[in-house]
Amino acid sequence: MKKFLMLAASTLLLFSCQNDDVADSSFTLQSAGADYSGYPATVQTVSGSITTNTTWTNDKVWEVEGVVRVKNGATLTIQAGTFIKAKPLGAGVATGVLVVTKNGKINAQGTAESPIIFTSYNLLDGVASTVASPGDFGGVVLLGDAQVNNGSTTNIVEGLGDQPTVSDFYFGGTNNSHDAGDMAYVRIEFAGRILDADAGIEINGLTFGGVGNGTNINHIQVSYGRDDSYEFFGGTVSPTHLVSFAADDDNFDFDLGYTGSLTKAIAIADKNSTHSQSGGNPDSNGIELDNNAGGTSTTIITRPVISDLSIVGVSSSSDGGLYENAIHVRRLGEIDLTNVTVTGYNTGIRWESPSVSSNSSWSDFDAHAFVTPATSSLGFGNATSTSNPAQAWGLTQPFFNNSGFSLSGNTGAFATESGWTTGWTKFSGF
Repeated sequence: MKKFLMLAASTLLLFSCQNDDVADSSFTLQSAGADYSGYPATVQTVSGSITTNTTWTNDKVWEVEGVVRVKNGATLTIQAGTFIKAKPLGAGVATGVLVVTKNGKINAQGTAESPIIFTSYNLLDGVASTVASPGDFGGVVLLGDAQVNNGSTTNIVEGLGDQPTVSDFYFGGTNNSHDAGDMAYVRIEFAGRILDADAGIEINGLTFGGVGNGTNINHIQVSYGRDDSYEFFGGTVSPTHLVSFAADDDNFDFDLGYTGSLTKAIAIADKNSTHSQSGGNPDSNGIELDNNAGGTSTTIITRPVISDLSIVGVSSSSDGGLYENAIHVRRLGEIDLTNVTVTGYNTGIRWESPSVSSNSSWSDFDAHAFVTPATSSLGFGNATSTSNPAQAWGLTQPFFNNSGFSLSGNTGAFATESGWTTGWTKFSGF
């Protein structure tokens, strides 16, 4: 079994596979459909630009060298069961990034039995002693010409400003129905490209820049990222069935006027993962949301519409200090929440001035926290609990580092559909 090296720790942590001992569980720790021991022996390296329709087949491991761009009307198709890794660029550093530009498309449709896997090159090297680390794969970036609240059509996506031909990385426009393609049953593991850590200029596991609602995104898992799992810079793309696991920074980050919807999503903390800090203080959130960096008023206000969401932190208050908030709404941002449960953070939901809770809406929202469930008197149905250990809100053992890890119940992420994480997700055995 492979081992996984945490960047922020000096010890090796060995995660062993656990059996699925909960019948009909909606969320269980189990092996994924595609076992890493069976990946293909042939490696195909890809670099530069993809400018004609191209297919990455599942009979090879595809190695991304540098920043690969899909552009000029081309569509990149990735077959179900395909493995993708980054090419190490000296001293084990990998910067492999896949970017779908404004005028490119992706068609990456895995299945529950054969997901598409972007992962560490150290898990695909045939050497049992090597270890995977956040940042071994650069990340996946989708760009489009949907609206962004600064009105610009030449925004440069964060984390790629050092590249030649920066126009390849522009996003923003007026086409809210923009279509970047389709992604389904995809895992992105150990991602993150840090350009300027102090300024927060980084690539996330999966980044959306001005992506429109013609794009279909569903059944995606991002794990052990070096920054955020998912970040949305404006746009209207509306994903469903998202899993964020063991993010270093935020699980879901929204800014620059994002107005799409998120339906059926779960964020799960791992207290042994790396943890983002700002000024020496914890800076990891389940959700972080800004209207823009300056907190100024714009015609389009960042306001994600989120339903069927669970944010699961840690089970004890002694570990709560590793994180900041389950939900952090700031800089004039707004949020719409329906059927949402958050637990295991010191603060459940925080409004930071000048954002005000009266500009947001919520229904069937349950917030647990070890210190402050909510920073406003919001009339939540269950927003007063400060119990230790954390409340499960109808779920069973929802904490990764507890024994018997499984999620089942009828709240939050699984309120209207049980079992949607079964088979294609992965939480151990790295």
